Amino acid sequence: MNVSSSRALPVAAAALTGTVALYMALVAFGNITDFGTNQQFVRHVLAMDTTFKDEDLMWRAVESTALQDAAYVAIIVWETVAALALVAATVLWAKALRQHGGYRSARRLGTAGLLMVLLLFGAGFIGVGGEWFAMWQSEDWNGLDAATRVVTLAGLVLIVTHLPGAQAEENPR
Repeated sequence: MNVSSSRALPVAAAALTGTVALYMALVAFGNITDFGTNQQFVRHVLAMDTTFKDEDLMWRAVESTALQDAAYVAIIVWETVAALALVAATVLWAKALRQHGGYRSARRLGTAGLLMVLLLFGAGFIGVGGEWFAMWQSEDWNGLDAATRVVTLAGLVLIVTHLPGAQAEENPR
C-alpha cells in the first residue's frame, strides 16, 4: 500500500479509530450476549464487598441489586453508542480517504466516540470505580489495569486524529 506522506496521518487516524471501534463493539457485544459475567463485576465493585471494608468508606457502597443492574445497563448502552459512533466514524474516514479529503465529519464523529470511551473508562472505571468505590483495594474485582489500557489507546487515537497533518487535507490545493 503506497500512502503519500500527506495522507499518512489520515490513514493512521482511520485505522486507529477502526481499532477502537472494533474493541468497543466487541465489549458491548460481549456484555449483551454474556450479561451475567460483567454484571457480577459491577455488582461487586458497587457493593464494595471485596475491599478493605474501611468504615470511613463503606457508606459509599451501593447494595441495591436494582441500582447495580441499572448502572450496568447504563454502561452497556454507553458502550454501544460509543461503538456505533466509532464504527460510523471509521466509515467516514474510509470514504474521505477514497475522496482524498473531507475528513472533518470523520474527525468530529470519531472525537465524540473517543471522548465517550475516555469518559467511561477514565472517569467511570478509573475515577468512580477505582477511587470512589475503592476498586483498587480488591484483588478479585479490580479492572483498573484494563481501564488504563483502554484510556491509553483511546487517548493516543484522539491525539493522532487531531495532529496538524491529519487536518491538512481539509483545504486541498
